[in-house]
Amino acid sequence: MTIYQTLQWTVGPLLRSLARLEISGEEFVPKSGPVVLASNHLSIVDSTFLPLALDRHITFMAKAEYFQGPGLRHRLTSAFMRGTGQVPVDRADRRAAVAALDPCLDLLRRGGAFCIYPEGTRSPDGRLYKARTGVAWLALRSGAPVVPVAMSGTDRVLPPGKVSPRPAKIRVAFGKPVDLTPFEGGADDARARRQASDTVMDAIAELSGQERAPVFATSVKN
Repeated sequence: MTIYQTLQWTVGPLLRSLARLEISGEEFVPKSGPVVLASNHLSIVDSTFLPLALDRHITFMAKAEYFQGPGLRHRLTSAFMRGTGQVPVDRADRRAAVAALDPCLDLLRRGGAFCIYPEGTRSPDGRLYKARTGVAWLALRSGAPVVPVAMSGTDRVLPPGKVSPRPAKIRVAFGKPVDLTPFEGGADDARARRQASDTVMDAIAELSGQERAPVFATSVKN
């Protein structure tokens, strides 16, 4: 049994109970085969609770800082990230961030499930921000279906900038796969990637009901 599976079976039930986790639309997520889960991003704990809504192993991108640094805490965090198969990304280096998409594409081509936050970082104020185009590149390059996801309540459990969690009800809603057929073959076309990414964000917004922000989000500390 992998570290991921062990945590799902041991800690998972407790976290679901504490968060009163409410799940809807899980029937839209394929039981097997490649899938891109495109989610809004409200809190660092999104990546803790979203996987609890599904039986599949979900891989995420994670800040490179989680994989490095001195001290016991960083070593434990790094071991956890590597043990659960997460992909490191250096968000301060654009080339490195783009290169980090390659192992995610490989994962999809092997039939895996990958979750991406198209906004690129957590929302600083609860609004839904403009998407980076990595979600479109992955979807159009791999041919994997894109399932929109709306998280809610996680920003009350652990708001950006806070370090101490508090109890709150969490909801995870999955939507129908986004129709990206008008953009097929456009992975290398910047305009097609932009339009496809905007289409994905429209689907997330419909699910989440968030106010839209027509700009890119800035990184949140914490």
